[in-house]
Amino acid sequence: MGDEVRRGDEEERGPGAAHQVFVKMEALMEKLKVLNYEDEVLTKHNMKNLSRHYFVSSPYLGLNPGEQFYMFTIISAWLINAAGRPFTEPQEYDEPNATVSNILAELRAFGVKVDFPPSKLKSGSGEYVCFVLDQLADKALSRRGFSFRRPNYPTETTEEESVMEDDAELTLSRVEEEMIEEPDEDEENVMDLEALKLRTTHTEADASSKPDEILESTVDAAEWSLEVERVLPQLKVTVRTDNKDWRIHVDQMHQHRDGIKSSLKDTKSYLDKLQEDIGKTLEKVGSREKYINNQLEHLIQEYRSAQAKLSEAKERYQQASGGVTERTRVLAEISDELEKVKQEMEEKGSSMSDGAPVVKIKQSLTKLKQEIVQMDVRIGVVEHTLLQAKLREKSNMTRDMHATNIPEPATGAFS
Repeated sequence: MGDEVRRGDEEERGPGAAHQVFVKMEALMEKLKVLNYEDEVLTKHNMKNLSRHYFVSSPYLGLNPGEQFYMFTIISAWLINAAGRPFTEPQEYDEPNATVSNILAELRAFGVKVDFPPSKLKSGSGEYVCFVLDQLADKALSRRGFSFRRPNYPTETTEEESVMEDDAELTLSRVEEEMIEEPDEDEENVMDLEALKLRTTHTEADASSKPDEILESTVDAAEWSLEVERVLPQLKVTVRTDNKDWRIHVDQMHQHRDGIKSSLKDTKSYLDKLQEDIGKTLEKVGSREKYINNQLEHLIQEYRSAQAKLSEAKERYQQASGGVTERTRVLAEISDELEKVKQEMEEKGSSMSDGAPVVKIKQSLTKLKQEIVQMDVRIGVVEHTLLQAKLREKSNMTRDMHATNIPEPATGAFS
């Protein structure tokens, strides 16, 4: 929808409406130069010069919109102050909406109609930014009493008109009139060499047919001198140079060589003077160094002896440190062995003074006696059971023998 409206506005305003902002920006730059913005704004804030199309749009120049907006606010504040109204200069981290609203309020106070929203100025570039700056620049210029006026071009009178007005100048010979070339629209007072060659050829051809009588001039010598002085500035032969011609390059080489020679003379004198100053400074430094060395010689000797003693002390310390380390290691091993012996002695002492084993032995003996008694009882029971079994078997065998009338076996067989 926005593209359709913009396209409709461009059709109403014409095909060149999109480029009007460039024209307005160039006119704005001229107004800012008249107001001396380089010294009053750029030098004060340590900024670079603005380009011709700085505030047109960011994509054209690849600029930062934040930087453009800050530059827009700084220049607007300066123009408002230059127009006669006090305005506090905004800072880089101020609120953009508040800054834009204050600038538009000051613009309305000057009587300028503002029919666009403040958000159009937050980008720092575009048609509305150029419009605001242009209006403020006009107000500042009008307060300083400056206005642009149309240029007045002076009317020029050519020398040909004065020649036509002078009747005495019409007595020039045909050859003199041919040598004077009429000025062209682009290049005045330039003689065409090719035409001059052709005219010279025709003159030589005419000269081949000599007249029978001697030609005598009827022109006054004073008039001739005046005419020569008048046309002398026009008798200039200009040769159009070609950049590809080797003669041009040779001339340029000679010019550059002369320039290098002249620059070399000045530079060489400066360098010689600089070399002389450096040599003197080095000599002074060398003499001061020798003087300081002589004054500090005894201190240097003492320092060297102290360094030698320090190195010897460090060496002895290292040797002593090595012996102490070895003895410390041996002491640690002996301490470990002592700890082991102490631990064994403590275990043996504790086992010797402890009555727990005796109690355990007594308990074991008591338990063993109980088990022996139980075994005796069991053995008695088993013996009794065995005796009962033998008696029962013996009675059974006796009964069987009486029942079958079998003679009884000998008693020793059952005993």
